[in-house]
This record gives sequence, structure tokens and C-alpha cells, in this order.
Amino acid sequence: MMSMILQVATNPPLDEMAEGFRFFDKISWKFFFRLGIDLFAVFILIRLIYLRYHKSKELFFTFFIFNVIIFFISHLLNKVDMSMGAAFGLFAVFSMLRYRTEDISIKDMTYLFLCIAIGLISAVTKGGWDELILINTILLAITFALESNVFMKKENAKLIMYEKIENIKGGNEQELLLDLKDRTGYNVHRYSIQKIDFLKDMAYIKIYYYDAV
Repeated sequence: MMSMILQVATNPPLDEMAEGFRFFDKISWKFFFRLGIDLFAVFILIRLIYLRYHKSKELFFTFFIFNVIIFFISHLLNKVDMSMGAAFGLFAVFSMLRYRTEDISIKDMTYLFLCIAIGLISAVTKGGWDELILINTILLAITFALESNVFMKKENAKLIMYEKIENIKGGNEQELLLDLKDRTGYNVHRYSIQKIDFLKDMAYIKIYYYDAV
């Protein structure tokens, strides 16, 4: 008798064990299909567009993890009643998130925003798979077009320290531009003086130039 009681106490009922496995039945194939579209879209965005033009792998992990986290959170919250204002509030919190340890450029923040947007759209879009693929394709196509030279030449900028303080004077704009071209090796077409330090006879100048074709 005692052995039977111990066996019942140590072995959970079969119904409870089966209940745990029923969790997988609640996940439909649409979840994995949406997740696949999401991962494929963000892979094209980061691997084939971002890395092609920026050559930086530092934020590769961050972009993918943010996308996956947003996808899962949005998918779980989409199962409960949530107002449109709360949904946009959640999206704003994640999209405006900044790192305290390191500054992120505006371009990198834009890509982070795109990763968040793709994850959110892939998780909560009510349309079919064709509409989801179309929306992601449009986002990727516009991003690629803006990164390339389709609409306009891509302009780069660098902040340099310039010590020839006499060229900063008014009327020496052409001499300053030619000197910046010669010393930097870039085809500088314009510049802006950010700061002048007369104690050190130095100026901080931001130069602008186009990518070599």
C-alpha cells in the first residue's frame, strides 16, 4: 500500500504530462512561416545591403537579436487584447532605444529601426503571406535604392583637424578647398567649419566628398 502511494506521488498523472506537450500544438505552421520570412528579410537587409556599403560587422549580432526579440514579443502580445496606442507605444520604446556605453550613428540607428520594423510587421500583419512578402520586399528595395547611386550620389563626411588657420579667413575659401583636396586625397566639393581654436591655431572642419565611381 505504501509503495503504491509513493508511486502515485512521484509519478505525475498522464493527463498533466500530456498537457505540457499540447503547448506545441498551439503553435501553428504560420508562426514558423512568418519567422522564416522575417529572418530571410533581415538577412538580406544586413548581410547583402548594410555590410555591402558600410563594411562593419560590429552591429551584425545586435541587428539580428533585436529583430528576433521584437518578433517574439510582438507575436506573444498579438495574442492578447491590446489597444493601438499601446502597440505604438511599445514600438516607440524599442525604436528609440539608445546604448549608454557607445554612441551609434544615425545611419546605424536607421538600420536598427528597420530591423525592429521588419520584426514587428512580420509578427502582427493580418494579411496573407503574399502581402507580408510584398511589404518586406518594398522596404528592402527602397533601402537598397537609397544606399546605392540610383537617386543621387552618395556623399560621405569626415571631421578633420586643420592647422593652417590663415586659410580660415574670409576670401580664402578656394585656397582652403584646394588644400583640403590635396592633403586628404578626397575630391572634396564642400566643407563646413565646426570650431576654431585660436589658442592652438587649429580648426575643426567637416569635409564632404562623393564615393569614387
